[in-house]
Amino acid sequence: MGLAIAFVIGQTSSKLVTAFVTDMITPLIGLALPNEGDLKKVSYTFGKSTFPYGDLIANMIDFLIFAFVVFVAYKQLSRFRLVEDKTKNPA
Repeated sequence: MGLAIAFVIGQTSSKLVTAFVTDMITPLIGLALPNEGDLKKVSYTFGKSTFPYGDLIANMIDFLIFAFVVFVAYKQLSRFRLVEDKTKNPA
């Protein structure tokens, strides 16, 4: 049951972080880009080939923020579990 709850919370957190990156972070980074204004439209042209790397950068930012959120949540749960174990076994 705990794993199912963790899965649902993880999916919801992922959607929240994705929305935050898409709606807040990406436009701010896009402001710093010359002539683009949208990070997802950034691309590099080499010869006749075009490499759209903006979406990749946005997804990497999304992943890093989500990984950080999961890390902080895990550290907090570990700390609560440690305090709980000390209260049960005060040896």
